[in-house]
Amino acid sequence: MSKKAVIIGSGIAGISASIRLAVKGYEVEVFEANPFPGGKLSEIEIKGYRFDAGPSLFTLPEQVEELFLLAGKNPKEFFEYIKLPVACNYFWEDGTRINAFAEVDKFADEVERKLGEPGSHISESLRQSAFIYEHLAPLFMHRSLHQIQTWTNPDALKSYLKMGKLGIFSTMNEANEKLFDNPKLVQLFNRYATYNGSNPYETPATLNIIPHLEFNIGAYFPKKGMHAITQSLFQLSKDLGVTYHFDQKVEEVLVENKKAIGIKVRNEHIHADLVINNMDMVNAYKSILRKQKQPKLLLNQPKSSSALIFYWGIKRKFPELDLHNIFFSDNYLEEFDHIFKKGSIYHDPTVYINITSVYKPDDAPADCMNWFTMINVPNNQGQDWDKLIAEAKKNIIHKLNRILKTDVEPLIEVEEILDPRKIEIKTSSAQGALYGNSSNNKFAAFLRHANYSSSIKNLYFCGGSVHPGGGIPLCLLSAKIMSKMIEE
Repeated sequence: MSKKAVIIGSGIAGISASIRLAVKGYEVEVFEANPFPGGKLSEIEIKGYRFDAGPSLFTLPEQVEELFLLAGKNPKEFFEYIKLPVACNYFWEDGTRINAFAEVDKFADEVERKLGEPGSHISESLRQSAFIYEHLAPLFMHRSLHQIQTWTNPDALKSYLKMGKLGIFSTMNEANEKLFDNPKLVQLFNRYATYNGSNPYETPATLNIIPHLEFNIGAYFPKKGMHAITQSLFQLSKDLGVTYHFDQKVEEVLVENKKAIGIKVRNEHIHADLVINNMDMVNAYKSILRKQKQPKLLLNQPKSSSALIFYWGIKRKFPELDLHNIFFSDNYLEEFDHIFKKGSIYHDPTVYINITSVYKPDDAPADCMNWFTMINVPNNQGQDWDKLIAEAKKNIIHKLNRILKTDVEPLIEVEEILDPRKIEIKTSSAQGALYGNSSNNKFAAFLRHANYSSSIKNLYFCGGSVHPGGGIPLCLLSAKIMSKMIEE
């Protein structure tokens, strides 16, 4: 008789966990409070425009492919993607524009030609990024930091000898200022702190691992959009026999004698051999685990930044814009001070625009574009968001008008807004933080919840609020680490 596992939440990590457990022979049921799977990795459709609602960058596609291979299927038959020739387009107020080409030599030439920065500095930066990845990825991304064998394996022993070169003792900004002469290039590489909701002036330089993923390995785009990751894995899990229960909010994790025995949903007790929580860790302890011992140190950690997103249907094409576009603030330090210290939005925010219709034309009507227009903002601490949103929209439009030499507002045909309040409600993310606890100190990696409960047997955790962190690849890896624990 097969063992039964229940999974709370159908974010990308929850779906991944369901696949891995089903392959191992478990009977798997997933309970989701929303009427759809995917969590943040969902989509929005408005009057002929389609938007990927959440994560917009796709790296390490092999983490998705591996799940199909585990199920004995050819990934290419179910999920297709392309490698991007340009990782991102960058714009500044003074008219400077940089195309971050995927080919490192081409990117280096672009930087040297437009910024006067020696192209060798790009090569050296990406060499250092690869070095950090080589020594830290096996330790931090593919293993639990909460098991002794992680710290005694050969990969760990090799990394101990390189600690001084891994960026642990300096901030991202300090490291980038040593690498680059031009402040614009420092700013460009500081931006990678935002990939996990952190502050480049506080987060350790170990996060300079991220450019390696984007340039040395590559950035990609699923041919059917980012939501295709959710759709393809959701279908795979169902093909493996996983059962989903939507619009069913879990009320409690049932625990007897310090052992998880199931969940309570709609006053019904559903028993299971394993309980896997894919819900935000903080809100899980406040709600479904409220009767259990609380990990106060972890719960009280500062949270990551959030986002304010305007989904705009634009009735015009802009040939200078690509899939990923960044319009930088002229004062990056002040912008991050507002986000993390003042709990507000700077009047000159850095604006990110993701336009999937560049590669998937049917995401917008003919001669139109779907602009996923986002700025980094503080998490929800009770601010007057209606006032902040109105001011931010005005400032974003004025900024884009100046840089693109246009008038954006009359071009906005449809609009939907996602702010930290809605993110918290929609995805149960504590304070609307996108990545759980922030990474603004050198010990941040150790201040994430483990992929298992140390006090409740048979209770496991996966998703962006626990180890190894937020973002699609790390969420998928959290499910992988967790499933290995169950197997062991």
